Amino acid sequence: MSSLNVLIVEDNRQMVEVIRAVLSGLGDQRAEFATGIDAGWGRLQAEDFDYVIVDRNLGDGDGVELVRRIRDPKRCRNPYIPILMLTGSGERRVVAAARDAGVSEFLIKPFTVAAMADRLTALINRPRPFIQSPDYFGPDRRRRNDPEYKGAERRKGRAP
Repeated sequence: MSSLNVLIVEDNRQMVEVIRAVLSGLGDQRAEFATGIDAGWGRLQAEDFDYVIVDRNLGDGDGVELVRRIRDPKRCRNPYIPILMLTGSGERRVVAAARDAGVSEFLIKPFTVAAMADRLTALINRPRPFIQSPDYFGPDRRRRNDPEYKGAERRKGRAP
């Protein structure tokens, strides 16, 4: 996982340092940060990153809003970028909102180094295929493909 460029969108400086320490332990990664939705969006439109780590609760709004912007192929220069969302809440509605916005992976704070390493490894080494339908653009929300499934395929199509 070395030589990757990551954008951390987090308004808590201590959490940024924790994330940077974890990333440092995983290899030599260039970590940039933004403190809010608009700053993060600006960085993503101006620079190339390999993945994004975004906090759900930012001072200027909900990180899910940033994820929705990123997953809009008409607005974002790289709507396929992997996104890890961090949050202090594991409530079902919070997880569902992030998933439905197009988050690639989700991690609840406080987290262990092993848990973050696991999510980042999945993000980079085992990315999920993207789905494009009238109501959704983002990573396939299914965690596994069941070869025994015999029902109708509800996905409209896979994104290129």
